[in-house]
Amino acid sequence: MEWLNYHHLLYFYTVAREGSVTKASEVLHLAQPTLSGQIRKLEESFDEKLFIRDGRNLALTDVGQMVFRYAEEIFSLGREMQDALRGRPTNRPAKLLVGISDAVPNLICHRLLQTALDLEESVELVLHEGKTNDLIAALALQKYDMVLTDAPLSPSIRVKAFNHSLGGCSVGFFAEPALARRHRRGFPKSLDGAPVLLPISNSSLRRSLDAWFESVDVRPIPIAEIEDTALMKVFGQHGTGIFAAPIVVADEIRKTHGVHLVGRTDEVREEFYAITVERRITHPAVAAIANAARGGILG
Repeated sequence: MEWLNYHHLLYFYTVAREGSVTKASEVLHLAQPTLSGQIRKLEESFDEKLFIRDGRNLALTDVGQMVFRYAEEIFSLGREMQDALRGRPTNRPAKLLVGISDAVPNLICHRLLQTALDLEESVELVLHEGKTNDLIAALALQKYDMVLTDAPLSPSIRVKAFNHSLGGCSVGFFAEPALARRHRRGFPKSLDGAPVLLPISNSSLRRSLDAWFESVDVRPIPIAEIEDTALMKVFGQHGTGIFAAPIVVADEIRKTHGVHLVGRTDEVREEFYAITVERRITHPAVAAIANAARGGILG
């Protein structure tokens, strides 16, 4: 059995948290050469580099980030044990670490993740937004319990992970009130020549919209391609163009952005997925989210 030197792990954790050997040596009251030597021994025991130089500071490698996450949990549990022995309350909520693809609308994220917050057992959400491929790479290093996306994991991505469909919903088209009135009558033909705000070309929703425009023989005028769905709604509320969004959150979109519904179609759908490293979901909060989604919270 290989033994983990917890003193070395503590030194690593402190350097990672403080950002430099100099600051960590002050916290730990150790000489800098001693501290650097202990961390090298930890790297040797793992046969992995944990830090890279970033200017005057140190940055964690991918492996270092994974080790830091485990170390944080280990020392947090140690503090909890001490509190329990001293009779202090230890109601530490379970953490749910979620990577969110920037293609997933914020309102959909909130609707899904609120399910975890409504559980009887307290859950602390830790949410990071980013590009899907970057999030999946981090998932493989166990930085997240799940990744929320608008598309299933591509077979070309060589990561051992599994798609869990959360279902989907049809889309509506929204616009500033005056613009909505001009293009509501005769929908969807009324979109021909209309100013529209589109998702970027490599997104799942954009491909579906392009195919649908072709099928109903309309050619709207693209005003902008916008990656951030929140930014798209801001442009839409100021009359820049018509934008598509999940119909299930239509009420929230209208109230928040002051826009009106132009029309809706069931032929374009946004689908959502939870991607995990487990074929069978075991995390209670992830399971609750999946069950609620399949139970119809997405419409």
